[in-house]
Amino acid sequence: MASKSYYRLAHRVVALGLAVSITGCGAVKRTVLGAPADGTPQIQTGFIGGVVADEPRAALAAKQVLAVGGNAADAATALGMMLAVTLPSRASLGAGGACVAYQPAADSPNKGQPEAIMFLPAAPAAVAGDRPAAVPMLVRGLYLLSARYGTRTFAQAVAPAEATARFGFTISRALGNDLTQVAGPLVADPEAAAIFAPNGVALGEGGKLVQLQLAAILTQLRTVGVGDMYTGLLSHKLAEVSAQAGGPVSVDDLRMARATLAPPLSVQAGNDQLAWLPPPADGGLAAAAAFSAIQKDPNAGQSAADAAAAQARGHALPALPASTSFAVVDGQGGAVACALSMDNLFGTGRVAPGTGIVLAASPAAKPAPLLEAGIAWNQNLHALRAVVGASGQNGAAVAAAQAMAQALAGAAPAAVSEPGRANVISCPGYLPGSAESCRFTADPRGAGLAATGG
Repeated sequence: MASKSYYRLAHRVVALGLAVSITGCGAVKRTVLGAPADGTPQIQTGFIGGVVADEPRAALAAKQVLAVGGNAADAATALGMMLAVTLPSRASLGAGGACVAYQPAADSPNKGQPEAIMFLPAAPAAVAGDRPAAVPMLVRGLYLLSARYGTRTFAQAVAPAEATARFGFTISRALGNDLTQVAGPLVADPEAAAIFAPNGVALGEGGKLVQLQLAAILTQLRTVGVGDMYTGLLSHKLAEVSAQAGGPVSVDDLRMARATLAPPLSVQAGNDQLAWLPPPADGGLAAAAAFSAIQKDPNAGQSAADAAAAQARGHALPALPASTSFAVVDGQGGAVACALSMDNLFGTGRVAPGTGIVLAASPAAKPAPLLEAGIAWNQNLHALRAVVGASGQNGAAVAAAQAMAQALAGAAPAAVSEPGRANVISCPGYLPGSAESCRFTADPRGAGLAATGG
């Protein structure tokens, strides 16, 4: 009965074509930043900032937000939601993660200091089934980022992802490579096969991927609000179908899911300060240790950094990738760096029936990857210096530390050590101010994109 009620309500909501997003906390925002009286977004002139991400379409979606006057948090929120469509292997709606956000103004939400937004993949209270799934945290985290630091509505951040899922897109090399790695196990699940292998053969780079069920869920998030996924009819639907997928997540698990704010790990680096993700995102501890080792002895950087990161990490991880990262800055020097994860490539390898959501693996069943993101800023200048996001399982922390050390040294970006991957924004002249000094660099061995404007 709950399932039928859900679909009746969904049909009514879509038919109404609601123009206002009702958020999970009941707040209503109607302003479109930079829009004239008729609501048409205005393309900004001058330096708008830029974005670096592992998946090109998501990077371009974030750049478009910056182009119409959104800030770094607005762009990062849109990017994260787009990744749930274009890179569900590492960042579906079932995923989790963590971000570091920064706005230089003293009257910003955290008084000009970086702040961490924590929404790591969480294990259900009762881990059961043959494919234990994580509690979906991505939407909770991105909503908190948007509400605290953004200037646009969360509904506006969801809309591009919703349209892309509904009308389809050409699969990028990033997703195509992931599909190739797990094609066999993935298409063994009928729900996953219907999406990723509609003709019995797994799609690959250049193929067209349409996700109508996922688009319907995104419509619910845009029109009814985030609360529907965690305390409303959609939460009951997810609890029902996650059990069918062999990894039950209960209504109580969803109701108790919370994204939180936390002070980042802070490290002094010359005249600048570094903000790394804090525990329980252990990649921050490892990156801080690796960065310290590199600073003490650059010539022994790799071995020393590996040893420091391993000591801080305390455990090994499987080689199969599970995470993605991105970095965003705006023209005012605001920045967001995020790392997102499914705890395994394509998570449990199953899709929650009727939703199009690839379920992330429970951290109680799979070891959680190192999530790492960091921001360098100058306390006295109230200015941004560098932004780094990293992935690569065991290599994520060392990759972040190496990329940050290169950025602070003013060096041209170089490939970080395997298996790590890094997305880097470096502004030697600081932001706001010397925008012409900024470099935007996607990892050269990946399939991502650096996009900027102005």
